[in-house]
Amino acid sequence: MYVKKIEIGNVEIKNNVFLAPMAGVTDKAFRKICAMYGAGLVYTEMVSAKGIIYNDKKTLELLDCDIPNMPRAVQIFGSDPQVISDAIKKIEGKADIIDINMGCPVPKIVNNGEGSALLKNPKLIGQIVSCASSATKKPITVKVRLGWDDNSINVLEVSKIIQDNGAKAITIHGRTRQDFYSGVSKKEYIKLAKENLTIPVIGNGDVNCYNSFKEMIDDTGVDAVMIGRATLGNPYIFDQILKQDNNQQME
Repeated sequence: MYVKKIEIGNVEIKNNVFLAPMAGVTDKAFRKICAMYGAGLVYTEMVSAKGIIYNDKKTLELLDCDIPNMPRAVQIFGSDPQVISDAIKKIEGKADIIDINMGCPVPKIVNNGEGSALLKNPKLIGQIVSCASSATKKPITVKVRLGWDDNSINVLEVSKIIQDNGAKAITIHGRTRQDFYSGVSKKEYIKLAKENLTIPVIGNGDVNCYNSFKEMIDDTGVDAVMIGRATLGNPYIFDQILKQDNNQQME
């Protein structure tokens, strides 16, 4: 009923329940477990575009993302369009989908002008996505938040820029950078973006069970749902969602 196949660019994904990339958490072992329990797509931890260019050993180890019967999805971060473009050219053979992080709220990322700091510069976002899309035939996707803070929510503007510059899908976390992970995900802004975009929209934030998975889709119309913190200690959540959805269809 709610679980379905989805296409991102030319990549078909078996279901629309995704594991969010989480630095220091979603290593290959954890991704394999989540895939075993039914996640439709899993992403690497954030990988530094500069680290790729400089052939940093630890960075390159993060790119190991081969999991049987699943598209390979890599998430990178950076703020220099040319560096991101060059990094993508180096890794495109290792990935089927390349995601660019523009939502990480962690100070050491933000203080370098990366992650959610990019939300303060929509023009640069457009340049990054354009360069990334021109660098490869693999689908480029982007993960964002609603904006920097409640006084500068610009997710609709940013989403349109991302789409217009060639991205094949966008993930929206329903919080601002200022929110970090506090408060409630503001799904009305995810809905607004979905209503104004033609590329697939992936909803993220506060999904921790089958009912909240359904609510994210019902309330926003998103094409897929990404689950992050609720998987910690509970990779079975994917199996639970898939089984409950299947049971509903059989009733």
